[in-house]
Amino acid sequence: MSSFAQAHRLPAGPVDLTAIDPAGHPAYDGSKEEGEAALEALGPELADLQERLYANKESGRNVLLVLQGMDTSGKGGVLEHTVGLVSPAGVKVTSFKAPTDEEKAHDFLWRIEKALPPAGLIGVFDRSHFEDVLIVKVHEWADAAEIERRYEAINVFEQKLVDSGTIVVKCMLHISPEEQKSRLLARLDDPTKHWKFNPGDLDERALWPAYRDAYEIALERTNTAAAPWHVIPSDRKWYRNLVIGHLLLDALRGLDLQWPVADFDVEVEKQRLADEEPIA
Repeated sequence: MSSFAQAHRLPAGPVDLTAIDPAGHPAYDGSKEEGEAALEALGPELADLQERLYANKESGRNVLLVLQGMDTSGKGGVLEHTVGLVSPAGVKVTSFKAPTDEEKAHDFLWRIEKALPPAGLIGVFDRSHFEDVLIVKVHEWADAAEIERRYEAINVFEQKLVDSGTIVVKCMLHISPEEQKSRLLARLDDPTKHWKFNPGDLDERALWPAYRDAYEIALERTNTAAAPWHVIPSDRKWYRNLVIGHLLLDALRGLDLQWPVADFDVEVEKQRLADEEPIA
């Protein structure tokens, strides 16, 4: 486990997000510029390991990165700057919006199961099944008994994923209300960013204390040995990206991936090429 994972892996027990500094950077003492360079330096190894994962897809192994956080916490930034270091051919990204009528007709995990990455790929969930114990809880769209059922259903679901060969990396992007306000204002000040702004974001922002409570309960109830949570300080974008880069690297290194051995005679195939007639 890297120092980044050690610093941000959530311990078991009750969660107090107010005790975790959203602007902290406990696992790295360098500057922003040094941190950005450090992330870029992870690129070659991340890309190599991602290609090995794809080459070994017959093993059934894959990685699922779950990104959960308040609006503007940086899920898109992680996709661009961290996940973007590997080949897009080896990544499956799913962004979960409000459920469709068809999805509402099924259990909340139905659409999640359909979006799981195939073997050999890194899957990324931009929001996830945790919306169904966060926004649903805050707005009281389900009763307390159903929310309780969902916590346990999530734990069973994630344990099955891990047992089947998936490494689950869960990241809660922890942003302060002050930083969110700054980022929302920046969007409003930039006409090229207006498309990213939704007036409803301010309605949700007004419910910040309720969301914090919902997150604290969900984090505690679904923080398991098989699929632990990491709380990532996200006021500093560069640090957020660097931490998740290291978490992905830990996950891929942990698979101990080797290049598959050829199931054909390499020397015979080389000789065939050497002996072939010129192609007109």
